[in-house]
Amino acid sequence: MQGDEARPVRAGEEIDPARLGAYLEAALGLHGLPEIEQFPGGHSNLTYLVRCGGREMVLRRPPVGSKVKSAHDMGREARVLSHLAPVWPRAPRPIVYCEDASVLGAPFYLMERLRGLIIRRTVPEGVDFPPETARRLSASFADVLAELHGVDYVAAGLGDLGNPEGYVARQVSGWTKRYADSRTDDVADVESVAAWLAARQPPSPPPVLLHNDFKYDNLVLDPADPARIVGVLDWEMSTIGDPLMDLGTALCYWVEAGDPAELRAARFGPTQLPGTMSRRELAQAYAERRGVSLDHLPFYYAFGLFKTAVVAQQIYFRFKQGLTRDPRFAAMIEGVRALAAQAARVVAGHPV
Repeated sequence: MQGDEARPVRAGEEIDPARLGAYLEAALGLHGLPEIEQFPGGHSNLTYLVRCGGREMVLRRPPVGSKVKSAHDMGREARVLSHLAPVWPRAPRPIVYCEDASVLGAPFYLMERLRGLIIRRTVPEGVDFPPETARRLSASFADVLAELHGVDYVAAGLGDLGNPEGYVARQVSGWTKRYADSRTDDVADVESVAAWLAARQPPSPPPVLLHNDFKYDNLVLDPADPARIVGVLDWEMSTIGDPLMDLGTALCYWVEAGDPAELRAARFGPTQLPGTMSRRELAQAYAERRGVSLDHLPFYYAFGLFKTAVVAQQIYFRFKQGLTRDPRFAAMIEGVRALAAQAARVVAGHPV
């Protein structure tokens, strides 16, 4: 995928090609020693490019040493895709799921490789991205999220994926506990925002299928038209729940040019470029498509920032414990502080 080329596997995250090759032969009838590279993006589940028997596949497995099983359930992710891909073609099709941890040290699954353009922190070199394209991609972003929320998840066979009753309360309490379990440094904003969220939970609109990590670097774009979204990746946190929780998470990644420097430094994509919709415009475009109220948008945006700060804290905790040597993770604590500070500003009345 342009802008996301596979690279040599990082130290400590290697896969035994002989073991994988034996599995591929038994499960898929593919012969030969597989070639394995790793996609550089992402901070949670590990993603590899596997070539074997004339076929290209993507392998997903949990991070090495992670104890957060609910966030790295490979069977769940593979099941979501197996039901979603037939009714929503932007989802990649899974090929096979292996629950036997003795093969690679953890459960994993293989899926089809979606080819296209991936945009991470910056637009890849050589890609034309004028303000008009940035604007259209913003609109596509809102449309595709709304489109996903319109999928009949019950008819797709995903009615038992989650429990939407009390979803918001469980999310607030659950992420608060995850922070306590992975806390390393004193970041007062995290705890004050958690208390604010616990005291101000709004009523939820009807539940939908949530992606829960909807951002630019999880989208596959058409290289001929970077404003057209052809695929959506990374379904590890998908569930059934309040659609505005998904919107709030998407907004927390949507850093604007006028945001504080530390937040811009922690951005996940080039959402600050000229032509891009503001957070408020993006939320309004989504709300118009879905017919939902934005009366409680500050709560959902603050929660998105809070949750993402806790995710960054969990990653930093793994690094501090020596469970990963990925040098990217050393600076995660600064991301925790920046996200928590922005959430604190929002709960104090700063506009979304």
